[in-house]
Amino acid sequence: MKYSAWVAVAVAVLLALMGSTYVVREGQVAMVLNLGRVARTGIDPGLHFKWPLVETAMVFDQRLQVLDAEPERYLTSERKDVSVDFFAVGMIEDERAFYRATGGDESIAIARLAPIIKDSLRNEINARTLKEIVSGNRSDIIDSQLAAINKGAETVGVAIVDLRIKQIDLPTDSQVITDVYRRMRAQRHEVASRLRAEGAEQAQTVRAQADKQRAVILAEAERDAQRLRGEGDAEATAIYAEAAQKDPGFYTFQRSLEAYRKSFEDGNGVIVLDRDDAFLQYLGSDR
Repeated sequence: MKYSAWVAVAVAVLLALMGSTYVVREGQVAMVLNLGRVARTGIDPGLHFKWPLVETAMVFDQRLQVLDAEPERYLTSERKDVSVDFFAVGMIEDERAFYRATGGDESIAIARLAPIIKDSLRNEINARTLKEIVSGNRSDIIDSQLAAINKGAETVGVAIVDLRIKQIDLPTDSQVITDVYRRMRAQRHEVASRLRAEGAEQAQTVRAQADKQRAVILAEAERDAQRLRGEGDAEATAIYAEAAQKDPGFYTFQRSLEAYRKSFEDGNGVIVLDRDDAFLQYLGSDR
C-alpha cells in the first residue's frame, strides 16, 4: 500500500510540474491568464513557470503574417466601377488587446481588420480618377492611408507594416469595360487616321519630287538628243557635200536610188509622170 501511495504521489507531482511549465519559442510572445483574467503579458522566449490548474499560458506568433482578403469593388471619382485585390502584412503588437478583441483566434482578427483596410482604401479610391488608379503610383494610395489603417488596427492589437495592391481589374459585368474599349478604339482610329494623313502627305511630296525629277531628266535628255541629232545631221550633210564634190554623177545616182526605194518600199506605190521626167532617168532601158 505504501508503495502504491508513493507512486500516486510521484505521478501527481510529475503532472503538476508538467502543468506548471511552458515554452515560448523564438518569434513568439506569451501571456498568462489567471482564472481567465490577464495576469502577465510580454513574456519573452524561453522556459517559464505558471501555477497549475489556476493559470493558463497563451502563446502568440509575433512574426510578420500575410493577411489576405477577397477582391473588393470600389467607385472612382468618376463613378467608375473597379475591383481591387490587395493583401496586408501585419504582426501582433499588443497581445493583451489581441486576446481581448479576438480571444486569440487569428481568423477573427482577419475578419476585424478587413473592413478597416477596405474602408481606408475606399476613401482613397473614391477621390481618384480611373486613370490615376490604374496608371498612377499605387504606393501613393497606400502611404496616405497606412496611418489611418494602423489607428483602427490598434483596437485588435495588430500593427500593419505594409499594404500592397496586387491587381486592379475592371469588373466583367460593368459598363466600364465597354466604355474603356470604346475609348481605346476611338483613340486607335484617331492615331490611324493621323498616320494615314501623314503618309498620304509624304507620298504626295515624294510623287511631286519624283515627277519634278522625271521632267528635269526628260528635258535634259531631249536637249542632249536634239543636240546630238543636230550634230549628226550636220556631219551627214558635210559627208554628203563632200561626196557630191568628189563624184557628182555617182551622188546623183545614189540619191535617185534612195528616192526610188522610199517611193516603192510598201509595194503598192503608184507614180504618174511623163516619160521624159528627170526622176525616171535611171529607170529607162540601158540599151
